[in-house]
Amino acid sequence: MATFTAPEPFRIAIPDAELDELRERLSRTRYPVQTPSEPWEAGVDIAYLKDLMTEWRDGFDWRAAEQRLNTLPHFTTTVNGERIHFVHLKAQPGQDARAPIPIILSHGWPYSFIEMLPLAQLLAADGFDVVVPSLPGYGFSDVMAEPFTSPAVAARWHTLMTDVLGYEKYATYGEDVGTWTSDRLAAAHPEAVIGLFATHAAFPPEERANDLTGEEQAFVDWLAAKWKRASAYSAQQSTRPDTLAVGLTDSPAGLAAWLLEKFREWSGTAEISDYWSRDELLTTISLYWFTGTIATSFRSYFDDRDEPSMPMIDVPVGVSIQWGERGFPRHYAERTYTDIRFWNELPSGGHFTAKQSPDLVAADMHTFFDAID
Repeated sequence: MATFTAPEPFRIAIPDAELDELRERLSRTRYPVQTPSEPWEAGVDIAYLKDLMTEWRDGFDWRAAEQRLNTLPHFTTTVNGERIHFVHLKAQPGQDARAPIPIILSHGWPYSFIEMLPLAQLLAADGFDVVVPSLPGYGFSDVMAEPFTSPAVAARWHTLMTDVLGYEKYATYGEDVGTWTSDRLAAAHPEAVIGLFATHAAFPPEERANDLTGEEQAFVDWLAAKWKRASAYSAQQSTRPDTLAVGLTDSPAGLAAWLLEKFREWSGTAEISDYWSRDELLTTISLYWFTGTIATSFRSYFDDRDEPSMPMIDVPVGVSIQWGERGFPRHYAERTYTDIRFWNELPSGGHFTAKQSPDLVAADMHTFFDAID
């Protein structure tokens, strides 16, 4: 039986001394010589990084970002003695007569709760009670004492939704690492989860990934080729995370470089500005810096060795395939989801779906949940 505390209001308030220290560190940044290549081909573009770091030091207004974030209702609670931070947006009054649908949105890596807010705000305007927690070890949530696995996080999220917030039933959505948690919630608590929506559809575990159809094999091969020269980050984070974390925790430019490459590449665009303003980039990078959580954000990768196989999921499921996985065969998803009631492919966007395509995802969610309500 989980122990928990009542939610308490929370405000983001980084001390002035930490802002001063950040500027001082940025003023002493040492940059490497750029590898001869096209911009971004060998990793972060050093010229872009230098320019952004100058803005972080001299132009970026963290206090303004902090003020914007604090206009939202933030809370903390403890589950089994560990703090969980979350934003809780109640459904806005509207013409829809249905009762609000509670839904929990789980971000991934290298996300924060911030990237889920565009979708969360649209859903709150559309009759949903939206809960956006920071994953354990990210932002203002404590790292877990036990390994970071989807059952461990899902158990905390279920306690948050039912015991802490009092919802008997709720819906769930996740991206990247948060997808595992979302899927596990549906698998472990079908009595409480009224529906699961996915833009990062489940890949079947090894025991259900055999005897692939030609279409499924072609999709798997296409993804493998796509990631062939882009997976070194995962190997490092899953095998030697602490070595990497020393440099990223000590150097704001190092941290920014590690995150920027993924923000650009996973957005599926040549120009990072297509989906990210500089203020947005620096707000999330600053959150990682001020909370010192880049090291603990690697836990989901290192602890993947403890991740159990995902069972079949029987709750109603809606799927909007994100553009980075376009061509995902429906029958490949049916190796995990037994009751898919909505299927669509998003025409644009990328990996950071809730941020890049919030209007498209919210519209598809509305259609799906109206159909199962």
